[in-house]
Amino acid sequence: MSASPPRQLHLNINALHSGFLPSAWRLPESDPHAFTDVQHYLRTARIAEAGTFDAIFLADNAAIADQIAFRPIPALEPTVLLASVAAATTHIGVIGTASTSYNEPYNIARRFSTLDHVSGGRAGWNIVTTADAASARNFGRDAASDHAQRYARAAEFTDVVKALWDSWEDGALVADKAAGRFADADKVHSIAHRGPHFAVHGPLTLPRSPQGWPVLVQAGASADGRALAARHAEAVFSASQSFDEARAYAADLQQRAEAFGRGPRAIRVLAGLTTIIAGTEAEALRRRDDLVDAIPWEYSRTRLAGILGLLPAQLQPDAPLPGGLALPGGGDGNHTFFHATIAAAQRGRFTVRQLVRELAGGTGHRVVVGTPEQVADDIEHWFRGGAADGFNLMPDVLPGGLQDFVDGVVPLLRRQGIFRSAYEGKTLREHLGLAVPASRHGARAAA
Repeated sequence: MSASPPRQLHLNINALHSGFLPSAWRLPESDPHAFTDVQHYLRTARIAEAGTFDAIFLADNAAIADQIAFRPIPALEPTVLLASVAAATTHIGVIGTASTSYNEPYNIARRFSTLDHVSGGRAGWNIVTTADAASARNFGRDAASDHAQRYARAAEFTDVVKALWDSWEDGALVADKAAGRFADADKVHSIAHRGPHFAVHGPLTLPRSPQGWPVLVQAGASADGRALAARHAEAVFSASQSFDEARAYAADLQQRAEAFGRGPRAIRVLAGLTTIIAGTEAEALRRRDDLVDAIPWEYSRTRLAGILGLLPAQLQPDAPLPGGLALPGGGDGNHTFFHATIAAAQRGRFTVRQLVRELAGGTGHRVVVGTPEQVADDIEHWFRGGAADGFNLMPDVLPGGLQDFVDGVVPLLRRQGIFRSAYEGKTLREHLGLAVPASRHGARAAA
């Protein structure tokens, strides 16, 4: 029996408009209009492709969920934008977010299958549920469904999408000009789904896509979120603050996946990572401080309060978190960022102002500040130690912070022998080392 190939590091670029830092748009080199400019995203994708990244990832929300008075937001619809990115690139994957709370399975199945076809097999769907009240009001509801209901809907939603992607067998498209036979209708199936949330007949309008179906991506730290990931996800975005916490999360997720009959390497765990890079550590720290100091305090306090389920007035800049660290367990909102933020606070026993600086004005993702060598060593430690299979990278500023990473960190990762020097495949599944899913109507060769 031949030995398994060595693990390879995976890197995505989370293209957060001007960058992860809320003040990134204020830099002289930044364009405040970049959040609606397709050329900005094309430049970012091309830099990441030059660095042989696995994918560009786009977050999304169905409402203005951040404080638009102070910073840009994810605004362009991801699949439309990613179709443009796919047309302008050749290898990099394109992963878009779509909510199961305010969409229908048929539309999402068709949209992401289309993206997989037009990209030549580079698409991924980031499955999210949506908890904020603003989004609910945009779809005629007074409030979001509770946590358990959202995840029950998401699980059935994903089942239906996968069934639609499989509604054409691999050999259904005949395209026999001489015989005048375009498709074998006996190999195109309705799914006749009827469940608690959806009734969908099918079939899909599209044959199976180049990857069998797009890569399924998810993020979630709650029990419901982990259950959804274990059942469906092929890559998971995590927000762990410490190495031990991240390793425990990855091990738990893989065990849950195995309980569903999936293999021990069914899921790639990609930890969120913000990087602030400069030639020396002191310069990198000054860069972080300058960016954090440019964030209005009103913005930082309101954002942190929202994550913690508190009122902004309860957060005093030079005081610890109210009630110490014994805050409620994340409420009905985003458990991932709540627990990641609490973990950061516990690690340093910070005041509110110090916590904002530690998180670089962010939402709970881990921040590494330093030289290219320090960033590369940190990544190697997490990767070789089993805390992550890779990272969902969120540079401080885009595209400059990404260029710094590609120029300074990527060569070191290659020298360490953990990251590719060139693409070896064409599809996102090939980049991630994932098999092509077998059709429920017949076997399909593995990638």
